[in-house]
Amino acid sequence: MNVPFFNYQDLYLKDKIIVDQAIESVMNKGAFILQKELADFEKYLAHYTGAKFALGVANGTDALWLAMMACGLKPGDEVLMPSHTYVATPAAANFIGLNPILVDCNDDHLMCIDDMKEKISPKTRAIIPVQLNGRTLNMAELLSIADQNSLLVIEDAAQGLGSKYNGQMAGTFGLAGTYSFYPAKTLGCFGDGGAIVTNDELLFNKLYELRDHGRNKSGEYQRWGLNSRLDNLQAAILLGKIKVLKQEIKRRREIAEKYHIFLSIIPDLCLPPDPSSSENHFDTYQNYEIECGDRDNLKSFLSSKGIGTIIQWGGQAVHQIKALGLYNNLPKTDRLFNKCLLLPMNTTLTSFQVDYVIESIKEFYK
Repeated sequence: MNVPFFNYQDLYLKDKIIVDQAIESVMNKGAFILQKELADFEKYLAHYTGAKFALGVANGTDALWLAMMACGLKPGDEVLMPSHTYVATPAAANFIGLNPILVDCNDDHLMCIDDMKEKISPKTRAIIPVQLNGRTLNMAELLSIADQNSLLVIEDAAQGLGSKYNGQMAGTFGLAGTYSFYPAKTLGCFGDGGAIVTNDELLFNKLYELRDHGRNKSGEYQRWGLNSRLDNLQAAILLGKIKVLKQEIKRRREIAEKYHIFLSIIPDLCLPPDPSSSENHFDTYQNYEIECGDRDNLKSFLSSKGIGTIIQWGGQAVHQIKALGLYNNLPKTDRLFNKCLLLPMNTTLTSFQVDYVIESIKEFYK
């Protein structure tokens, strides 16, 4: 049986009716940039997340640096973020002259708040928690520390849409939160796309202008701006898909539960928390990231069985990428990247494929 890590062809076929209707509607109207579908998606996204405002932008990286810039961060300011993240997180900070300070990780692979506290300096201006793998950090503790030190909080929730901590959705805890709609995301379009959410109206208006050449809703130029608009075709697709997102998340949690039931008995494996493990966390399993002592051999064995797996971020945490010059002593993250592996986790997987992955892993450990 062939089980690709992610099947992009099936992603379209699974939602073909929704996607085809969206495309046909936009194409027939010739409505491509800043049209009704985008406005409707932004309203739906704000309602879904519980934020007052949502703004569609060109991609998740733009969402990050636009949010940092609009929040008033200045060149030379230090921003704290985990090293276990995509390079886009520090790149967005670096792009506008900020200094990313990398933080170690917890057992659940999210940013270690204790290590974060140790790295607060007189130059620190913001914390960028990354809501990774469809799990939201303990934001109550993080916000308390941010308040005590007068720090801004801007969430990188590119992998967090739908996940919650204490009933509140990832992306809505700080001054602003950002999302990515890369095709493989829990809510993905068919190209690049991103969004920013906030409860601050002044910040929203500033972001609205920054993403469209500095123009306000009346078309008047208010500031220097850039072109980072979520195109209307992708917005229409996302508007259709977000309406079935609840079912998508339910299926991901079913797969995660099955992995947990049948793989937790293997001593060499350390699995993500199962869906019912905590009342405080509602996880969406954007990824299913395990740890295994015999990782490389397991990966090779699964490949021989036709099962695709990947090591996140190309096998390197940010501080391990020599070309970026951000090396830091992060022992937990170093240990993690000797063991971490992503198993197939998406809603194109059939139950037979999930069973095959489980049985193949059990066969390896026999």
